[in-house]
This record gives sequence, structure tokens and C-alpha cells, in this order.
Amino acid sequence: MGDETRLHPPGDEPGPLPPEPAPRPAAVLKGPGPLDRLLKVSRIYLEPAVREHARGREILEHYPDAERVEVASHQHIPGLFGNEGNVEAWNRIKGSTLVLGVKKTLSFIANDRSSDFIAPSTANGCVMACAYCYVPRNKGYANPVTVFVNIDRIQEAIRKHAHKRGPKLEPNPVDPHAWVYDIGCNSDCSADAAISDNVRDLVRLFTTLPNAKASFATKLVNRELLTYAPKGRTRIRFSLMPHAPAKLLDVRTSPIAERIAAIDDFVAAGYEVHLNFSPVVLHEGWQDAYVELFQQVDAGIGERAKQQLACEIIFLTHNAGLHEVNLRWHPKAEELLWRPEIQETKVSQGGGVNVRYRTGFKGRHVAEFEALLAKHLPYCRVRYAF
Repeated sequence: MGDETRLHPPGDEPGPLPPEPAPRPAAVLKGPGPLDRLLKVSRIYLEPAVREHARGREILEHYPDAERVEVASHQHIPGLFGNEGNVEAWNRIKGSTLVLGVKKTLSFIANDRSSDFIAPSTANGCVMACAYCYVPRNKGYANPVTVFVNIDRIQEAIRKHAHKRGPKLEPNPVDPHAWVYDIGCNSDCSADAAISDNVRDLVRLFTTLPNAKASFATKLVNRELLTYAPKGRTRIRFSLMPHAPAKLLDVRTSPIAERIAAIDDFVAAGYEVHLNFSPVVLHEGWQDAYVELFQQVDAGIGERAKQQLACEIIFLTHNAGLHEVNLRWHPKAEELLWRPEIQETKVSQGGGVNVRYRTGFKGRHVAEFEALLAKHLPYCRVRYAF
């Protein structure tokens, strides 16, 4: 991961955990991997039905020394979610705790931006800790990764949904030919792939679906994915922002330079690789910072990657509740994220009450961003910007 990998925010050591059993050696996945410095599992919360699934048993075997705590529901874990005292231990919980559950609701959500549909999640939460992440808004005061073990049912649901859709007869900004399914809306699939084979199974599933394609955004370089043989049926969106804000906001992630350096390899391995300029966080001098980033991308990728390159541009959406949580574990991030003088309250597509840059102000800056991109990365098609 390099010396830039962040285990906690700069200058902010995580606080103590709630009582844990005496430390025991944590099991690790076979061979060196991208999570070796990020996830040392000492406690696993699991629903009893997890052991009935092969994937659940596989994951438990990876961590034979971790304490097992059975819970009635992965969504309601006493002492973990909703415990305000856990905020100071935000990153320590992420690095030591794993939750295993069975996905009950296998629904598909229509989408018209990153994908045509959001597929049922195979994970929720993340071992990383980006300060602007929306997932913690719904989880309370701790946000470890939850992995769902009924991958066979999730795969079958996707297969049936794609079959019912039939061919994609009209191109749209998502993709001209395939129905695109976001398989990582609530997690980072590159990290999930280091915990279980769920992501590998999904990538291989989409090679068998002639009318469908998988997609996910990532901030972690996991080179194990290069062995998955996606055959052009999975789109990876590497999330990028300028170096300085990334060091502050993208906690526990791969450095920006490492993400850019991986693009050519993922294209060569058969992935469609796009960029995700997200979130765009406005600050003094942001224009120069993005010009430098665009130049870094241009110098760091080859012609094959450039010919297929497209991007999404997503300006920051924040949340008052997350702001209060962040003030407890990473207050320096909020100096950049919480800007009431240029932000306003908005109701999102999902009905949530969030904070975004003010109407008009935001529109001018979106246009300015697109103009800079067109000048410095003219071959990078903008799929959507908001």
C-alpha cells in the first residue's frame, strides 16, 4: 500500500474500544494482500444462519482465532451500532471487527447515473474510512464491514433480473449496449474481494450474461482482481481526487498515485476502466489541484486506456448527522467538508435530507470543472456530472 496508506486520520489517534477479550493472534488471508495493514479480525458478529452457507464457513475458516459472537440480526448488534461511545474507536473497530449476515431482501433499484440498476448488496460498510462516505449515516456510531454469505441466491436474483430485461434496445449514458448493475453501491468491492470470493463470483457471473455488465467504484488497489478474467463485462471506476485533500479525506485507502498506476493493468486484464471524480470538494485553489491531477492521469496511462476512458463527476454531498460523527473522530476533515456559507439543504433522490453546494454556485463550478477536464483530458468522455 506504500507509506501513504492511512490507518487513522492525521494527528488523530483512535480512542479505546468497548471491552474486548484478551488479544489473540489474528488470522490473515493466505499470502500478502491489500488488507494486511487494515484488517486484523479479532471479533466476528454473525447471524446463526451464516454457518449454513458455504461462503460463511469459508470466511470463518479464514479467521479461526477470532471471537464469534452470535446476534439475531446483522442490522441490530447491541453495543456496536447506535453506541455513541464507539465514535472515538471508529477506525479501530473497522480494523478489528467483521460482521457476517444473510441478505434477506434481494431487490433491485433503478438508477440512471452510475448504472441502470443497483444490485442486491453482497456487503455493507467498509474497512476504509473516507470522511464523506454516506453509508455510516445509516449505521450509527460504528461502521465495520458486513459481508453477506448467501452469494448463490444473490447471483441467481441477478441472473433472473437480467434475463427478464432482455436486450438493451436503446443506448443511454450508462452504456450503449448492456444493462449495467452496480454491485458495490454500499461497499468497496476491491476490499470485499480480499475478505471473500463474493466479488470474484459476481465478476464471473457477468461473463455469462450477454446483455449485462457489472460496475463498481473503488479506492483500493487489489491486484488479485487481475486474475478474475472479466472479459470486458465488469467496469471498474477508480475514484480520484487531488493528492492533498485525498490524504485528509480518503482515510485507509490506496494513494491516488497507486490508483492511477493500476489503470493500465486493469485494462490489460479485461476490465473496462472509468474514472470517478468523486467527491469534488471545493476549496481555495481547487482548479490548480485538479489540473495537476488531470496531468498526472494523462502521463500515467497508455493509449489503450485512453481510448476507452470515461468518467463521472460528482460534487460533494454531506450530511448533518455525519458531520457530528466526524467531529468526534476526524474534525480536521470537517474544516474542508462542512462549509455552511456555500452549502444548502437538499432532499436526495432516496429521500434523505443532505447538504450540497448551493444551486447556481454549484452549477457554475460544475461547468468550470468540465471545461478544465476537456482541456487537459480531451479524450475522457463525461458520462454524467452533478
